[in-house]
Amino acid sequence: MRKRSALAMLVSATMLAGSLAGCGGSSGGTSTPSDGGSTAKTEASTATSTDKPADTTAASTETPAADSGETMKLEIYDVAANYQGDQTGWFAKVLKDACNIEINIIAPQVAGDAIYQTRASAGDLGDILILEKDQWKDCVANGLIRDMTDGIDQITNLADYRKQIDVLNQGLDNNADGKIYGIPCQMLGTSPTEYSQETIYSSPLLRWDLYKAIGAPEIKDLEGLLDVLQEMKEKFPTNEAGDPAYPFSLWADWDGGDGMLGIANVVQLTTWYDQKIKGSIIQQPDGSFLPLTDKAAGYYRILHFLNEGYRRGLVDPDSGTQDWNSACAKMSNGQVYLFWYSWQTGFWNSLERQQNGTAMMFIPVQDQYYYTDGDAYYGDPRVWAIGSNVTDEEYARILEFLNWYASPDGLEFQHHGIKDFNYKVGDDGKYIPINDNALMDNLPVPEEYGGAGYNDGNNAINQWLLHSLTINPKTGEPYNSTYWASYKAQTMTDMKREWQEMFGAEDQVDYLKKNNKLAVSPNVSVALPSDSNDISVIRNQCSEALNDYSWRMIFVDDDATFDAMWDEMTEQLNGLGFEQLAADDTARYEIEYEAKKAALK
Repeated sequence: MRKRSALAMLVSATMLAGSLAGCGGSSGGTSTPSDGGSTAKTEASTATSTDKPADTTAASTETPAADSGETMKLEIYDVAANYQGDQTGWFAKVLKDACNIEINIIAPQVAGDAIYQTRASAGDLGDILILEKDQWKDCVANGLIRDMTDGIDQITNLADYRKQIDVLNQGLDNNADGKIYGIPCQMLGTSPTEYSQETIYSSPLLRWDLYKAIGAPEIKDLEGLLDVLQEMKEKFPTNEAGDPAYPFSLWADWDGGDGMLGIANVVQLTTWYDQKIKGSIIQQPDGSFLPLTDKAAGYYRILHFLNEGYRRGLVDPDSGTQDWNSACAKMSNGQVYLFWYSWQTGFWNSLERQQNGTAMMFIPVQDQYYYTDGDAYYGDPRVWAIGSNVTDEEYARILEFLNWYASPDGLEFQHHGIKDFNYKVGDDGKYIPINDNALMDNLPVPEEYGGAGYNDGNNAINQWLLHSLTINPKTGEPYNSTYWASYKAQTMTDMKREWQEMFGAEDQVDYLKKNNKLAVSPNVSVALPSDSNDISVIRNQCSEALNDYSWRMIFVDDDATFDAMWDEMTEQLNGLGFEQLAADDTARYEIEYEAKKAALK
C-alpha cells in the first residue's frame, strides 16, 4: 500500500469545479434521459431506445487535456473486474491523457473473496470502490466510504440521474439527511417496468451453421437441447483448426457472485424457467420462494442438466479448473458450441461470421419461459463509491475521473472503443463500426494509443456509470454499437433473414414477446437488511460447501450417485445453518418482491 496523508479540510467547491474542467469532457445534459419514457436494460441490445437525445449543440465533442499536475495513481477495489493489477495498454493511455491518472485494480474475482475482509479489517479498501450493494451498505456503516455530498454536483454529467442517486442513498440506515455515499452502476434514464432490448442476458445460443447442418430441429425441452448438442458434437468434434470442441466449457471464477449462492454457470440458467436465485433461495414464477436445496427448484434441475451433458461427453474436461480467460479463449477459437450469456457473442460473432452464417444465434426451447429484469433505470446491484482514506487532492481527482467517465467522450471509449479503429464517422455524423473482431482477435491498436493488443489494453474496470443504451448526444443513437443504423445495415445478412423466417420474428425479444415467453421483473431500488454477523458466517460456509458439491456432482456417472450427493450436501448445509439462512433470505427478498409488485401498479 502506498502512504497516505491524514485527511485535511474538505476541498472547496471552487477547487473542485476548477479541477473537474481538466478531465470532464462535456458537462451537463450528456444523455437527457426521460424519467417516464419506455425503456432499455443492460448487457445486450435493443432496436430503439426511448432516451431523448440532448441538444447536441450544448455538448462538447472534445475532451480537454488533463491538468498539468503530477500523474496520480489510484487504487480501484472492483468486484466486477476479471483482472488484477495495473491498467495497461490503450485504455491506460486514455486515462492518462484525459484525467492524468493511472489505476491499479484490486479484483476479488481474481484474488479471492478473503481480500475484502482483509482490506476492510485494515480500514482501507481502496480509493475508488465498486462494490455489491450489501457490501457498500456495510462499508458506509463502518466508516470505509467517504461522504461525497459536497462533490456530487460537481459530477455534472450525472445531473440527469440525481433521482436514481438519491433513491440509492435514501436506502441507507441512519441517513435522514440524505447524504451521498454512492452512485449506482449502469443507470439508464428510461422506465424500470419495461424491457426494450433485442436480447436477454441468458438464453441458449447455438452455432447457426452447425444447427442447420443437423437439420435445424425443433427443441422441446432440456433433454431435446442435449440431443441437439450431442448430434453437433458427434458431427463436428473439433473446430476448424482441429482443436477439440465441446458444447459446454465452464469456469469457476464467478461462483458465489452477484448475491447468489451456487456456481455461476448454474445460477444464471435457472432464469430459463422464470426462476431467479436470490441468495440461498429461488424465486418461483408465482412469487413464492423455495430453498435452493429443494429438488423442485431450478438449481437442482440445471445442475442435473450439466451432469447429463457430462455423461454424454459434452462437457469440456477442463471445466471447473480453467479460469474465465481460458474459457473465453476457447469461445474465440470456436471450441464452444453453446453460449448462454449474451455478452459471449462478443468473442465470436464478428461481422464476417454473421455474413458467412457461422455466428451464434438464439434457438428457442419450447418449454422455456425466460426471467429478465426490467430496464436498468435504477442501475444494477453494484455501487460506485470513494474510500474514506483518500486525501483531498485524491478526492478532487476522483471526481474529475467520474465526471469524465460519465461524459460522451468517456462513454465512447467504454462502450465502443477507439475512433478510426473501432468505428469511423460517416458523412451524416453517425458512427460506423469497423474492426469488429478487435476484441476476439486482440488486434494491434494504433501506435498513438501505445500499440499492443486491443483486448490486452481493454478497460479492465469492467463496470460503467451509465448503461450502453444511453443516447450519445453526438449521434442521437445509443452508445451500444449494435443499435447503430450502420451496424443493423451491415448485419442484415442471409443468416439473419433465415432466422427471421424460421421463427417469425425480428429478433430474440420480439420472438419471446410474440410467443408469451418473457417474464419482465421490474427494476427497483429498495433497501434490504444486511446480514448479521452470524448469518454472514453461515452464508460463507454454505457457499463454500455448495460450490464444492456442485462441481463434483457435474462429473458423476449416474443418477443414483448424483442424488446421493445432493442429499448428502443438503444434510451438510443444514448442519451449517442453511435453513436459518434460507428463512432470513426469504424475509429479506419478500421486501423486494413487494416493491416490484408496487412498481407494476
